[in-house]
Amino acid sequence: MRAWIFFLLCLAGKALAAPQEALPDETEVIEDPTTEEPVGANPVQVEVGEFEEPTEDVEEIVAENPCQNHHCKHGKVCEVDDNNSPMCVCQDPSSCPATAGVFEKVCGTDNKTYDSSCHFFATKCALEGTKKGHKLHLDYIGPCKFIPACLDTELTEFPLRMRDWLKNVLITLYERDEDNNLLTEKQKLKVGHRGRGLPPLPWQVKKIHENEKRLEAGDHTVELLARDFEKNYNMYIFPVHWQFGQLDQHPIDGYLSHTELAPLRAPLIPMEHCTTRFFEACDLDNDKYIALEEWASCFGIKERKYPGGMVL
Repeated sequence: MRAWIFFLLCLAGKALAAPQEALPDETEVIEDPTTEEPVGANPVQVEVGEFEEPTEDVEEIVAENPCQNHHCKHGKVCEVDDNNSPMCVCQDPSSCPATAGVFEKVCGTDNKTYDSSCHFFATKCALEGTKKGHKLHLDYIGPCKFIPACLDTELTEFPLRMRDWLKNVLITLYERDEDNNLLTEKQKLKVGHRGRGLPPLPWQVKKIHENEKRLEAGDHTVELLARDFEKNYNMYIFPVHWQFGQLDQHPIDGYLSHTELAPLRAPLIPMEHCTTRFFEACDLDNDKYIALEEWASCFGIKERKYPGGMVL
């Protein structure tokens, strides 16, 4: 349980403080290397010819690089065509930065280990338009390894732990917020998902935090988790909806795609072998998207609304 909380703390802190740092298929800005400051440049450094007779300055006109503000998704880089127009082309995997260690490796759904996410997305781009490329996704973080099958009994237990985990992560964020600034003032004051007047996050978590009936974090039996969910059902509604809102970003439409689910799913799989089967089971209509109603149902939550009638 401590490992789970530490993992989502890192994930939630990053997602909350900077939404969004490059989700797998999110676009990115290609920087123009020609605008970088030369190494060793010093504004007070004596330049060659500084004491020569002054001459009339002629302003040098530098053509703007068309790729400077052109966005390409992961796996692609910007190049200029014959008409000096920017275009996105597949990145050569050999141009990806050298990896520093095994922690940068990722496993694809083809059960192949890639040196980094850069190598993976460059490879996926090269397969664009093919059946193999359409089916290829980033499966999980880390090198490919044996993932045991998820038994039916284990699948039943998974949402019990996941609900408790989400609740405890939010409580920990709330407790540490004042000292560690895990939630920015903007995030505290912002309206909720899709701008429909959702109260600040601490307001809702505070009610859970101050409830004397709350089950403290720990390695609890599934029987205790099940009883607590039945007894304190209302404490679990917001954490489940909150996590959906954090993932539903590209676009914000009430559905989670494989790409949107990846920031939660990919790091979880090596720790929880039922992750893949659980999220597949959530897609009740098999349309490759998890709707809000399907997500809530997976966690045993009936409400589509937050307490107080505020819509997610």
